[in-house]
Amino acid sequence: MSRSSAASGTTAPDRPPVYAALDLGTNNCRLLIAIPTRPGQFRVIDAFSRIVRLGEGLGRTGSLSRGAMDRAIAALAICAQKLSARDVTQARLIATEACRSAANGAEFIEEVSEATGLNLEIVNRETEARLAVSGCGSLIDKDAKGAVLFDIGGGSSEIALLDLRGPRTRRLASRIVAWTSLPVGVVTLAERHGGREVTPQIFATMVAETVEMIERFPGRDRLGALVGSDRFHLLGTSGTVTTLAGVHLELERYDRRQVDGLWLTDREADDLVAKIAGWSFEERVANPCIGSDRADLVLAGCAILQAIRLVWPAPTLRVADRGLREGLLTEMMVADGAWRRNGPDGRDTR
Repeated sequence: MSRSSAASGTTAPDRPPVYAALDLGTNNCRLLIAIPTRPGQFRVIDAFSRIVRLGEGLGRTGSLSRGAMDRAIAALAICAQKLSARDVTQARLIATEACRSAANGAEFIEEVSEATGLNLEIVNRETEARLAVSGCGSLIDKDAKGAVLFDIGGGSSEIALLDLRGPRTRRLASRIVAWTSLPVGVVTLAERHGGREVTPQIFATMVAETVEMIERFPGRDRLGALVGSDRFHLLGTSGTVTTLAGVHLELERYDRRQVDGLWLTDREADDLVAKIAGWSFEERVANPCIGSDRADLVLAGCAILQAIRLVWPAPTLRVADRGLREGLLTEMMVADGAWRRNGPDGRDTR
């Protein structure tokens, strides 16, 4: 069954509409299926996440490898099964940096359609930054006057500057005063510098390279004197910041409920980065919140994080275990008027 950004089914009058969002990134394939509940909220009824490393070797060859594409298609086939098992009202399925930048990205999307019936849309970087804001905006402190939201991906890192002075609005994307997409993520940076054995010198080089990229961003100073004040904070959504949060909490097993929304002070973030940077590759593998899937990527992510914190110093960093999928769901539900017509239990009240 083909699934795309168009409405893909009808819903019985006594049942809430079902929405699906899929994000195929450079490192992960993720799916959420949800129904709207109270205004601005939804309940997840099915989910899937798998590290596929679609962008593996992309920085070196310029193309997606056969092995990486096969891993991604295998994960997407599971997503297709989950979508077919639900009466999905509307779905949006996106692909990001790996498919954007690969010479064979468009051909891969066609192969996915033939193999799984899923029609993926390659989104541009501006859309990716907007979706990150839509997905994480509810975690911005209500008293903040400014914030920098960032999403450290596998092949790119999206950054949005939000000016929150003035009346509050639910459409936080309208408060973006500047945004950029850095052409670097955990996979690309780790492949360039090595992720297993990272010396202090290599780590410093990764930080400096990323700072240099940010400094070429003309809108980086748009929040002016707000940066560094107590009415300004960072909001990070990525495996890097959620991993740091898990290590900070000393979790024996990663738990999204404890991580999503966690605040880290500037000092705590520094101490966590130093702690992880001091571990050997084997020690990183042994940590339950890092493991073998992230052990060779986490320090590249920490380097990008440190660069962001150097350019936009903040007393606090808030951690979001949410992102593009939640942004997709939110935007679909708003456009569809799902929260206007549905009561608190998700049932149609018309």
